[in-house]
Amino acid sequence: MSCHRRLILASTAAAVFAAVAMPALAQSAYPSKPITVVVSYPPGGDTDAIARLFADKLGQRLKQPVVVDNKPGAGGAIGNGFVGRAQPDGYTLLFTPNPFTTAPLVMKLSGAAAYDVLGGYEPVINTAVQPLVLVGNPAALGGARTLPQLVAAAKAGKAVSYASPGAGSPMHIVGEWLNKAAGVKFTHVPYRGVGPSVTDVVAGHVDVAWVTFGPVYQYIAAGKLVPLAIGDAQRSKLAPEVPTLSELGYADVVVGAWNGFFAPKGTPAAVVQRLNQELNAILKEPEVTQKLAVFGALPAGGSPEVLGRLNQREYAVMGKAIRDLGISAE
Repeated sequence: MSCHRRLILASTAAAVFAAVAMPALAQSAYPSKPITVVVSYPPGGDTDAIARLFADKLGQRLKQPVVVDNKPGAGGAIGNGFVGRAQPDGYTLLFTPNPFTTAPLVMKLSGAAAYDVLGGYEPVINTAVQPLVLVGNPAALGGARTLPQLVAAAKAGKAVSYASPGAGSPMHIVGEWLNKAAGVKFTHVPYRGVGPSVTDVVAGHVDVAWVTFGPVYQYIAAGKLVPLAIGDAQRSKLAPEVPTLSELGYADVVVGAWNGFFAPKGTPAAVVQRLNQELNAILKEPEVTQKLAVFGALPAGGSPEVLGRLNQREYAVMGKAIRDLGISAE
């Protein structure tokens, strides 16, 4: 073989090696710059606070700043859509509660608000679950102290109103599902967030409200609110004495709240696995568990596939419920 030919072969081999090695090196260097976590809701709420908890811990472990960027609008769809169109390099992530899955089912989304729930993202991790609880104002409930008693009162003619943090939210879905299953018509009063709905049920402006535990712990402890039922399939560790809807005879009515991280579709698998590994480790920290409990949340974790299956299942099950119940955010 001539010297010239050997040089050509050597150069070709070097080029091929470089082409293969460069992406691997780029991935192994991840992260090499700050990461942005998009939250599709305003600052100050549970989702924002939990996102900042994870961002702080993740930044410490990755040795890079992890910055929360709030992009509210259209019930969370603006921020969701932004991440769905972002560069799939692991430097733009979405932290979201489960209205991410149901928003396109209850709203007509277009333009910057449009996104593909099942095909537009890489699931990273299901960080936590937040059981939904039905709470009532004792004064507004009259003599009722349990859900069966309240249902009986409604069937006897008592007008009952229930608050949710917004039309199309999991709290709205479980409220209407309970109406159908129990054969009653609790009147829905939508609010812009959990905080205002809690304020009004404590004040007696609405009778009951579907919420997460975090905002109502203090009121339950003070006797200002009475817990009536849990929306999840099992009783919550946060309030083991409160029965589930299934236990009360509404076996098919199961709605919970959860949150998690997603990345744009096409984000390298190695990057997704690195983020998943670090976040699973964070969820095992006692400090994180304690802080999540303040928001009525319990750590979840697991592989990216766990979140992927959860998202798909919720899209199917909640989608059917939304269609059957005629729920719309309009």
